[in-house]
Amino acid sequence: MSIVSSQDYRDAMSCLGAAVNIVTTDGNAGRAGFTASAICSVTDDPPTLLVCMNRGSSAYASVTGNGVLCVNVLSGRHERLSRLFGGGIPVDERFAAAAWSTLETGASVLIDCAVSFDCSIVDVANVGTHDVLFCRVVALRRSDCTDNLIYFGRDYHVVRAGLT
Repeated sequence: MSIVSSQDYRDAMSCLGAAVNIVTTDGNAGRAGFTASAICSVTDDPPTLLVCMNRGSSAYASVTGNGVLCVNVLSGRHERLSRLFGGGIPVDERFAAAAWSTLETGASVLIDCAVSFDCSIVDVANVGTHDVLFCRVVALRRSDCTDNLIYFGRDYHVVRAGLT
């Protein structure tokens, strides 16, 4: 069996478009947030999604320590915010760039995003450099989402809903 190199794998993954999200947390372990595209639905009964998170992330200790997070699905107007939460910018500056509220868990909910999934982490699996966080959705907020911010081909794109 041949071994696929990390670079070949990353190059191939650039062909897989994915929604861009800002994952946030808040609580005793601190406020934090990061940009993520490795998120998907697991089941609707009970409502559960998964978030893949690098254990080397600056947000890792806060997310796992708090045990809660919010997945904020971004619209086209959020590209700049996504870049801020992509790393290297102090946490306070990241959050100062947008308007936030909370739902059930206390994690930050982006006021004008397409949808926010407020979650409690119910299970964790370790795989390579990442943890796969299984997150029970305890509350959500939807807007009139007409577009999503997508990451494809190592760049941002906006996908708009068809007009009916």
